[in-house]
Amino acid sequence: MVAVSHIRFSVKKGEVFGLLGPNGAGKTTTMRMIECISPRSSGTLTVFGLDPDKNPAEIKQKIGVVPQDSNLDPDFSCGGNLLTYARYFDIPQDEAARRAESLLAFVALTEKRDVSVDKLSGGMKRRLILARALINNPDLLILDEPTIGLDPQARHLIWERLRQLRSEGRTIVLTTHYLDEAARLCDRLIIMDNGTFLAEGSPAELVQKYAGSEMVETDNTPEVVACLTDAGIPYEVAGDQIQVTSGDPRALAKTLLDRCRNSRVITRPATLEDVFLKLTGRALRE
Repeated sequence: MVAVSHIRFSVKKGEVFGLLGPNGAGKTTTMRMIECISPRSSGTLTVFGLDPDKNPAEIKQKIGVVPQDSNLDPDFSCGGNLLTYARYFDIPQDEAARRAESLLAFVALTEKRDVSVDKLSGGMKRRLILARALINNPDLLILDEPTIGLDPQARHLIWERLRQLRSEGRTIVLTTHYLDEAARLCDRLIIMDNGTFLAEGSPAELVQKYAGSEMVETDNTPEVVACLTDAGIPYEVAGDQIQVTSGDPRALAKTLLDRCRNSRVITRPATLEDVFLKLTGRALRE
């Protein structure tokens, strides 16, 4: 079974680069190859100019990883997790303690320094994993669903910290199913499905190219369908709604309201989610 095929991209130093796609698209496989975990069967891959198959140790010294699942050590406290992880990078004990204290403050966990991991909330664990990924002062930070399952407050805190890291010149590669997160954080991103790329660009570029500036949404009724069909206007069915990309959304909305008086019509800015659904479809992925 082919997980990814004929993918080609490069990440610039200091940018936030996103990999988006539905479940099974090949995002995590791609990340694992960059992390020197999954070997590639063909093609060329370099990280910092090094081959992950030949130079995994050198690459791992320069990267920090936030995995999708929590893999903190339950036998240690928050501070203990950071200090233990620092030993894998041969960081001197005094320096490791200084970094751990600084990183706990960075992720707002100073007061939880001596608290065991199993007593932390889900949001606290995600923040601690981010701190752990930074203990070796990495040049490249790789995040697989960094805010999965978090409440809005915790998500915004992590967004703030990631923006701060970007302002410091860190390079960040992330995957996320939150399209608003990708739009807020990513300088550039790719959308992939079935192991290959569908589109690449900045969030604004992709929205403009595939969805336009505004969308018109209305009820999916025979009258609306007939109106759009008669006018030769292309549309997409989204369950009980119809979505139309229009260069003149107000004029289209007025036309629909005049001809289909019982229909609800709204206009809104097009989003990255519109692009994602247009390119990958609306069918559920397990």
